[in-house]
Parts: sequence; C-alpha cells; structure tokens
Amino acid sequence: MTTTQRETVLARLCTAFDACDNRLGGSVRRVVGAVGSGKTTLLEAFNDHTSRRGSVVMSAIGSRAERDLPLGVLSQLVDTAGLSRESARRMTALLERVVPEEAPPRPDADGTAHAAGHGAGGSVTAPAVHELFMSLLDLAKERPLVVTVDDAHHADDASLHCLMYAIRRLRCKRIMVVLTESPTLRDAHPLFHAELQSQPHFAGLTLGPLPEDALGAHAEEPAVDRPGLPPAGELLALTGGSPLLLRGLIDEEPGAGPRSADTSASRPGGPFDQAVLRCLYRHEPEVRATARTLAILRGPASPPMLAHLTGLETECVTKALGLLRMCGLAGTDRIRHPRIARAVLADLPAEESRRLHRAAATYLQEHGGEPEAVAGHLVHADWAEPSWAVATLHEAARQAMAKGRPDLTGDCLRLAARATTGASRHADMDALLIRCSWQINPLSVTAQLDGLREAVAAGHAQAPAAVAAVPLLLWHGRADTAKALLTAFTEGDGPNAADGRLSAVRLLTSLAYPDRLAEGGAQDRPVAGTGTATSAAGRQVDAVTLLADALIPERAGRDVATTAERMVQRYMAEPGALGTLTAPLVALLCSGMSDLVNAWTRVLLDRPQIHRSPVWKGILHAIRAEAALRLGRLGQAEEQARAALREVPLEAWGVAAAAPLATLITAATESQLFMEANQWLARPLPADTFRTPLGLHYLAARARFHAATGRPQAAADDLRWCGETMRKWRMDTAGLVPWRLELARVLLGAGDRAEGTRLLREQLAEGRGVDQRTRGATLRLLAAEAPAAEAEALLTEAVDVLENCGDRLELARATVDLGDVLRRGGDADGARGMFQRAQQLAQSCGSPRLAQQLARAGSEPAACPPEGHGGDGALSQAQLRVAMLAAEGHTNREISRKLFITVSTVEQHLTRIYRKLNVKQRDELAHLLSSARAGAVPREA
Repeated sequence: MTTTQRETVLARLCTAFDACDNRLGGSVRRVVGAVGSGKTTLLEAFNDHTSRRGSVVMSAIGSRAERDLPLGVLSQLVDTAGLSRESARRMTALLERVVPEEAPPRPDADGTAHAAGHGAGGSVTAPAVHELFMSLLDLAKERPLVVTVDDAHHADDASLHCLMYAIRRLRCKRIMVVLTESPTLRDAHPLFHAELQSQPHFAGLTLGPLPEDALGAHAEEPAVDRPGLPPAGELLALTGGSPLLLRGLIDEEPGAGPRSADTSASRPGGPFDQAVLRCLYRHEPEVRATARTLAILRGPASPPMLAHLTGLETECVTKALGLLRMCGLAGTDRIRHPRIARAVLADLPAEESRRLHRAAATYLQEHGGEPEAVAGHLVHADWAEPSWAVATLHEAARQAMAKGRPDLTGDCLRLAARATTGASRHADMDALLIRCSWQINPLSVTAQLDGLREAVAAGHAQAPAAVAAVPLLLWHGRADTAKALLTAFTEGDGPNAADGRLSAVRLLTSLAYPDRLAEGGAQDRPVAGTGTATSAAGRQVDAVTLLADALIPERAGRDVATTAERMVQRYMAEPGALGTLTAPLVALLCSGMSDLVNAWTRVLLDRPQIHRSPVWKGILHAIRAEAALRLGRLGQAEEQARAALREVPLEAWGVAAAAPLATLITAATESQLFMEANQWLARPLPADTFRTPLGLHYLAARARFHAATGRPQAAADDLRWCGETMRKWRMDTAGLVPWRLELARVLLGAGDRAEGTRLLREQLAEGRGVDQRTRGATLRLLAAEAPAAEAEALLTEAVDVLENCGDRLELARATVDLGDVLRRGGDADGARGMFQRAQQLAQSCGSPRLAQQLARAGSEPAACPPEGHGGDGALSQAQLRVAMLAAEGHTNREISRKLFITVSTVEQHLTRIYRKLNVKQRDELAHLLSSARAGAVPREA
C-alpha cells in the first residue's frame, strides 16, 4: 500500500458513500489486506469522514475469541449506533428473537470445535431478521446509515446471515456496508463470500504493503520523532512494507531500536518484537508453526522440508508461507530479518525449540545438508546422541574456524567432547578447541595450558595440540613451556611435519622471545617467496618470515612493505585469516607505512566476522592505535588503544598488554596529561614482558614519560636497556624502537650535545633500518644543534620527509622550528606562515596544549642573549617561558602549574637559563630581561 494507494482506497470508499448520501443507492465494499496492513486505520478514517457528514455509523470488530458468540457482531453494531433509549430497547428485543437453531459443531482451522454455521447455509428466525432490517431502514430515513465491520473473517455466522439479508436489499436504500478482512488459510465463510461477490452493488478493494518510498515518507513525518531510523531500503528489508511492523519500529526507544541486521543493537521484547508477535498471533496455529520452524532454520527452507518438520501438509505450508510473506514476516523461503526471527524464537517454549532443532538436524543430515548447518542445530538442541553427530560436529568446527567463527567452533567441539572419551578423542580437535577458546577469552585456556605443561613434562604431549598451543603459551608468557614443546617435537614428528606448522611456530618463538630460541631465526626463506602459499600452514610460515624480515636488519634488502601489502590484500578476503594478517600489518608498521596500516585495520574492523573474535578485534585496535600514534593522531591513538582494552581486559592480554599500554602512555605524555600517563604506567605487566620486543616498545614509552617529567637519568637508563637488548637480539631497527633518536632527545635536553649529536648521526647511518618518520625527527634534532645556514636546510628536508610519512606531531614541531629559523633570518612572512601551519597541525593531532605552545611561539620574537652577556646560546621556547615567569616573581611550583610541567623540570630549565645568560639569581634575570626581551626557539623533544 503506497501512500497514494491508501488515499485512493479511502477516496473510493468516500465516493461510494457520497452516492449513497445522494440517494443513488446503497453499496457494499470489502477491503482485503494482510494482517497489519492498516485496514483498521483506514476504516477509522472512513468512519470519521462519514460521521462528520452527518451519517449514522454502526461499527463492529470481529474477534477469534467471540466467533462462537451468536450475534456478537450485530450486538456491537447496535451498541455503537448512538440510538435513543427506546430505539435501543426495541433493537435489543429484536436481537433476542433472532435465535440460532441447533446444529452439529464445525471444526475450526486449529481443530477446535465451534457452534454450527449460521451463514448462508444455516438458518435463523426469518421474521425477526426482517423486522431487524426494517429497523435499519428506519435509521436510514433521514440520514444515511454506514455499517462497518473490521476483521469480518472472525465474525459469527448469525451476524453475517443478518448482514447478508440486509445487503441483498440495499440497491435503493441509503445504507452502505464496509467489511475489512485478512486472508486466511481456509475461508471461514465461503458461502457468505460467494453470495457477497454476486451482489451488483458490491466492489472489492485491496491494501498491499508499503513500498520503499512510502516507508521513507512515513519515517520522516513530523509526528515521528525518532532520530537514527534506518534508511528506507533497510526499513523495507526489516518490515516488508508492513505498517504494523513499521509502527513498532518507530515506537522503539531512541538508540534501542533495530538499526541493522545486528540484533544485539536492539532491546528484546520492545515495541517491534511485540508487533511481530501481534502479527503472528492474528494468524492460525499452522501459520505460527510455520513461522517458528522458519525461525529455527534461520536459512532457506522448502515447503516439503517445512511440511516434514511441522507435520503439516505441503499445500498448507505453502499457503502459510504466502500469508507470512504478505504480512512482512517472511521473504521467499525464510524469515525476513534476524530481528523478526529473534522475536519469534523468544515466544517459543524451550522444549519445543529443542525438538525442532533435533528434527532439523536429522532432516538436514539425511538430505545432505552442510555440516555447519547440521551442527548448529545439534548445538542448539544440546544433542550429540546420533552416531553421525561427532563426525559432523568435528567437520563443522573445521569449517567454522576457516570462516572466522570461533564461537561456533567452540560450541561444536565442546558438544563433541562430551560425547567422546579416551581413545576416541581427537588431538587435532583438542588443539582447535584451544585456539578458538583463546580467540574469545585468552584466560579460558589457562587450565588447558597447565595440563599441556604437565603432559610435556611427562612426555605425553600430542603434536597437534602442542604445536597449536605454542602461540598461546607465548601470549601468556610461558616461553619455557613453549621451548620445551619445540624441543620435544622435530620437523619429522607427527602429522604437522608436512605442512610446516612446526617451522612457523619455531620462527615465531624466536621473534617473540629471542633469548629463549635464538636459533629459530636461522630457519627462514627469502621474503620474495612469500605470499603465494596455498595451505594454511604455508601462509603462517610466509607471514612469520615476513615479520622476521621487518625486525632483523641483517635480513633487509628485500621490499618488505610491498610484500606485506600484497599479503594483506590477498588474505583480506579470507574470513579465517585474521591471525595471518597480523604479521604483515606489524611488518608494514615497522617499515614506516603507518598510513597503510591505519587504512587496512579500519577495513578489517568493519568486517562482520571480526565481531565474533574479541581477541583479534582487540589486536587490530591495538595495531591501529600504534599506527595513529606514529601519524601524530593522539586522540585516535588513545581511542583505539582504549577500545583494545575494552575488547580484551588487561589481565587477559598477557605479555601483549605492553602494546596498548605503551600507546596510551605515549599519547598521554605527548598531550602533557602526565597524571593519566602515570596511571597507565602503574598497571602491572607479566615478568616476561621485557624479554619480548613489545616490552622494549613499552620501555621506550616509559622513557618518553620520564624525560617529559624531568627524570632524564631514568629515561636514559630505559633507552640504553632497549639499545643493548636490541643489539643482542639482532633486532636493532628503528621501526621497532628508535632508541638512538629517543636517547639523543634526552641527552640534548640534559646538555650533552656531543653524545646526543653522535647518536643522531649514528641513527641516520646506513643499515639502521631507519624509516622516514625516524629520519625526519632525527634531522629536526640535528638542526637544533647546527649553525643557522645548515639548520634551515636540515629543517626543510625534515619537513618534507615528515610530510610524506604523515606524522603530524613531528611535522608540527619541525615546521615551528623552521619558522623560528626563518624569523631569526629576517623572513617574517615566511616564519608567520610556518607558525600558522604548525598550530593547525598541532590542533589536528588532538593536542590542545601543544597548539597553545606553538601559538605563543609564533607571537614572540626570536630568542637571543642580550649583548654584553657571555651566554652560550639562545634560550629555547620552554626556557624563555620559564625565565619570564621567574622574572615576574612566580615560584617554581606556580610556574609548574602555569606551564603544565613538573617542579623538577622548572628547576632544570632555570639552571640552564642561568648558565646561558650568565646570571646567578632571579633579580639579575629580571633586570636582564627588562632590557632585552628574549624570544623562543621551540626545540622541545
């Protein structure tokens, strides 16, 4: 029913009424529409129209519950006519005389026995019916009479007999009859309908479903105050054009209604679910049974299959499917939408649900159904008794894991495990169960890992479970157990030798814990040969080999970034390849391709299957957080790292917790939110964390915090620890941790220019695995220690490099440094443009405090020591701000609060200021600054 169609049907009814009002004869109109199609609303609008025109309106509503009440509909008509007391008493007396005769009961569609028919084939007291008709004519003498019956298919037979008596005599009367009906499995009043359609003044009208444009128009009506409703296309998919379902959707609380196929986004039992059940219970029991079976199956179902499961005739099921399609609950061969299926299943008793699932599993197994479909029903029925059940569950578990469904994999394997014991257990299935359980909750596999450790110690470990558990052992910091497993199994042992899974986990262990299995790094193959494997094990070897190429500089010389992106593109389409994709994403990150990592992780996080694996989703959030941090997007980095910890609680991350924590610490430090950074630093980590590359990443973040809060010695210690460990592990690459650059920041800030400069030049040396981001930041710091002419060239190159790699934060700092050099060289316009651009970049980073600092830097003159003072250089931007506040008489604590730095940092700045300006106390400093204002050179690390 389009909007115009509804208006057209109403207009036709009104036209027929106008003819009746103008004494052109009575008429009968029958409006047929599916349950929930808006027939009642239409009838109410028509009654309202005729009432305003001065007609006498008699209305009634048919009900399944009152179908056996003789003259129940006719009594409603009399009660609603607005008669005087005398007329009402006379009509009631007439109704009492219309007494149905006894007849054998007739069965209804649901098998219930009802009173005998009194329709066209029955009989009532004819004189009383005639007197009743004459009374109706009396009502229509002065004004037209309108008789409307909603849901006439539920009317009692005696009332319909009386109506038909009147309908036969309407041609010259001012009486109009309007009936609304919904299609049913079986026509409850076939003789009545046959005679009705033979009347010359009869016409039938039809209400269809709302089309897409009408649904959108309804949702946009001023009375509909529900922001966030789906677009018209989704509304059609969800409601099938049913006005009843659309109204239920609109009535959902904002934010709680169905917005997509994801049923978790909506509140169960809400107005939409209630609308579904209202629609369902207005049909016969056979229709409800068909809908429930469709909901159980969740997929396409043929009429023979439905007939078998429901115990109904195929013809009956076919008609029921048609009725469900008409009312918007079903499509061609399935329930239309998951929200509808959920509402139907919520109304299904538990025992009946299990029975249907058992029946569905058996039918599908006997007719060659997919193992996943069969296993799904077995799991819902909690039933593994048939002889074929365990094998089907195992095969379904393999298929589900390949499709990225660890939830279904675990359900299948746990059900199968309860049905098998001892020698019948499958080691590869136990391994699969560990893997899928870990993907949902890493803490859930602790008991299995403990048992595996005991099995290794006793020499009873099975190769499939052992090899599959190695990555999980590494995650939980149990490197010793992992090493023992790898020592116990050689490449020639067990069924895993052929597919190379043992090689993959050996290399992974050597990368994750280099001091535990250093010899694993020697087992490799050229990266040029990766990305073409066809087996799952081969892809794992490819991915881990590529990661080794990215982390170990001596393996460099191959285009790791290009191969990594090709690998991501190839495996992106495979639902179960999320684990394989992690290694090339990290390789891209270490190669300086943070923008690509940010883009690919966004695509992966939007895929539906990622929501079934909280661990892989958390890992992707953590990788994207680090990519955002390396792009200088502090707000996004914090948001993504927090999302990672929401998906997987911190205690479940094992040693990998260092990754999101390091990102959060660095983002808070760069935003000068030192209390927040300190809170993240207070979170505990497993002891073995610092024996992994991720632990070094965490150390670098902690060092950045120490340096920013005035503890340069602690920062230097952490960074030297990083450097020594990375050299020992042969992972001395800036893509992992640019420890030379970070240590140089600390040393230059502490005044050790010689060592700081040496480290910067060493960082740029060939063979250090320097990505463009590290190169740009290194050039910027070198420029700070170079003469003015050389500094401008270095900063210009740094700006170009950082702009190409996308690090907004370092680019903002390099840009403001270049602006200061230009300003000191007399290029005021060029400097102003640089300062403005730097401030915009800082704002886009999500660092308001840095933006404020850069804004002040652009508004102040260049910093130079006053003439006559033997200072050893210009004041930096930070030093100038501290000097001016100290000269104004502020205490160190007041200065720390105003500048959002620690008291220790204030003290260090004052020490360097006194040395540069050759003064000994604040009074001299105030006198000096009053005679020559100092500007700022922003050289903050």
